[in-house]
Amino acid sequence: MKTLYVQVLIGIALGVLVGALWPEVGVALKPLGDAFIKLVKLVIAPVIFLTVASGIAHMGDMKAFGRVGVKALVYFEVVSTLALVVGLVVGHLLQPGRGFDIDPAALDPTIAAGYVAKAHQGGDLVAYLLHLIPDTFVGAFAEGNLLQVLLIAVLTGFACTRMGPFGDRAAAAMSDMAKLFFGIIHVVVKLAPLGAFGAMGFTIGKYGVASLIQLGALVATFYVTALVFVLVVLGAIAWASGFSILKFLGYIREELLIVLGTSSSESALPQLMEKLERLGARKSVVGLVVPTGYSFNLDGTNIYMTLATLFLAQATNTHLSLVQMAALLGIAMLTSKGASGVTGAGFITLAATLAVVPDIPIAALAVLVGVDRFMSECRALTNFVGNGVATLVVAKWEGALDSDRLSRELSRGPNATHLEVIEDLPAD
Repeated sequence: MKTLYVQVLIGIALGVLVGALWPEVGVALKPLGDAFIKLVKLVIAPVIFLTVASGIAHMGDMKAFGRVGVKALVYFEVVSTLALVVGLVVGHLLQPGRGFDIDPAALDPTIAAGYVAKAHQGGDLVAYLLHLIPDTFVGAFAEGNLLQVLLIAVLTGFACTRMGPFGDRAAAAMSDMAKLFFGIIHVVVKLAPLGAFGAMGFTIGKYGVASLIQLGALVATFYVTALVFVLVVLGAIAWASGFSILKFLGYIREELLIVLGTSSSESALPQLMEKLERLGARKSVVGLVVPTGYSFNLDGTNIYMTLATLFLAQATNTHLSLVQMAALLGIAMLTSKGASGVTGAGFITLAATLAVVPDIPIAALAVLVGVDRFMSECRALTNFVGNGVATLVVAKWEGALDSDRLSRELSRGPNATHLEVIEDLPAD
């Protein structure tokens, strides 16, 4: 793992080079990136189920579970709403879409039709809530629906707490199985440089470097806004919790590069959970907060939603009043919940938001299709960092964070020897 981040960087650079020089070859590399993401997603659902269920089972004190859950949800809602407001304010002040003068009638609505159709699935609240309940126990795992898996894990964990010694044995067995799946992840992650090479080669080969020029203002604005959010907003939260956001970013740099190469924050979820435990966060808290955050704490996606919506309004010369922007904020607070860390989920969520804001032509989504991949990478990175910070903060609130170990690990860096890590693992 010591040189993995270098290998991923090389893979990204080679992918960009191949895509730029030989576009057809770059497009043909798409299966490499897709295969890597599929391999990772193969074990994501079992990892979430086993870590959440065993974490709840080991808690014993259900009042403690309730406290952690409530604290996590309060944090998610406050910070996610702040991210939505930041995107709204930046889009209003900088107006990256001003001067485009796009005629919606000239756009091909079929380009965005697929995303709009996905956005309308389960569009009403009742259908959405019913969708959270899987048809069968294994159905959630087969479909890879993280919210459904999370529901099953919570029910299983609660059941274990009510079954005495048998429940304790079941919890121990699930903990052992989790180690097995983490071992699989460690094998798969060695293919990250290859996956990053294929993903970047396809992106550049398909859309070309020049494809960023017309929409460069939006892309640049989004990246700068997300960076400021991470360094200033999350940085202030981290500082108030007793650690440096810069040291934390350095500590998870390998995972960040994997996320960058794959445009999916899920691709490094198990590694993030392991590192958070190494940093001193209690395993049961990590197992609950991280998976939940992947559905309810998507800071990058939230910034993108309000910023991109204002961009499309400005690009199509659609005026939005303060009341309409306030309504947009309220709608985005609802549609942003449940979007996963998979590539393209942010775009689908944006489609869901525009579907209920009729003032902005839905066909305008076609303008963003070509560059959404580039913004997807920034969304995934911001979401990933946000969930890491959230877990440490909630753990500190709960008294489940070893602050001395956190300081020591951040100073030592992520590449400690295997012996050092084993000797310094947090007790649960």
